[in-house]
Amino acid sequence: MTATPGTDRRPLRAALLPAVGVLLLSGCGARIEAADEVRTVTVRRCGEEVEYTTPQRAVVYEGGSADKMFVLGLTDHVLGYVMPPANPPVEESPWAEDYAAVEFLSDDLLNRELVVDAEADFVVAGWNSGFSDQRGITPEILDRLGIQSFMHTESCYNYPGFPERVEPFEALYTDLERLGAIFGVEERADEVVADFRERVAAVREQAPEGDPVPVFLYDSGTDQPFTAGSQVPPNDIIRFAGGENIFGDVEERWFQASWEAVVEARPEVVIILDYGDQPAEDKIEFLKSSPVTAELPAVVDDAFFVLDYNEGISGPRNIDGLEKFAEYLRDLHGQHGQ
Repeated sequence: MTATPGTDRRPLRAALLPAVGVLLLSGCGARIEAADEVRTVTVRRCGEEVEYTTPQRAVVYEGGSADKMFVLGLTDHVLGYVMPPANPPVEESPWAEDYAAVEFLSDDLLNRELVVDAEADFVVAGWNSGFSDQRGITPEILDRLGIQSFMHTESCYNYPGFPERVEPFEALYTDLERLGAIFGVEERADEVVADFRERVAAVREQAPEGDPVPVFLYDSGTDQPFTAGSQVPPNDIIRFAGGENIFGDVEERWFQASWEAVVEARPEVVIILDYGDQPAEDKIEFLKSSPVTAELPAVVDDAFFVLDYNEGISGPRNIDGLEKFAEYLRDLHGQHGQ
């Protein structure tokens, strides 16, 4: 799918008009209800202006999407969630009660049939992390079906036709503000964002002095490492805490690098992204046993930090991940300073 500028991408309001007409014919009380039902607001979806009506049956993909809704107090607007098995159990979430209050829809990847069958009126996911040309579920396709959609701003930098580039933590704040506008909870969104900004500022003020520590994020992979570029939250987690992502100059989200580049960068800390069927301990053991990585400074010093999956993808738990990693770096700096 290549989004074409100028194309009418707003069939959503029109799809609601017949129902509105019926309500307006039903008397004065219904007229007030109708006004509530068709509350509209124009909000950006990546680089595109889209007119939204207040959703009532949202489907959210993965923890980051669900958490953004839950932290804004929007649980009543969520129909259910799609959670692939690589994700940590929702029972471990700070919003475990909210997950329990909505439906578990699938442990498959996001797909059009699921959304249609659920009679969803809103879908929250990322570009190429939920929405996918290959799997036939894109905002454009959902628009044609009269189903509203919202994309994580963090994933918008290469969205076809309507790209938008925002640094990962700023993208989190942007999403909360935009969702706040869509659902009419702007004040709540402002409070949450202000709290997050304060917590981030406190971390940055305490960052160790001196040159930033070179940090390698290890997601997975043996032949080639899968890692984090500049367009995902771990890049901000690393730099705000006082480190430097060895691949922070790569304009990508998650990508395959080379072991040669890792060795050349000589990382002093390795962040292990913890998810799926391979425990963090197994990833650490691989790095220790591989002759390519065994002599890396971080491996020699046993300087590993385990980052939870939902602290690494765009969502409110990014702030928790930052605070934990910052504490780890401060402790490490203190040890080296002795």
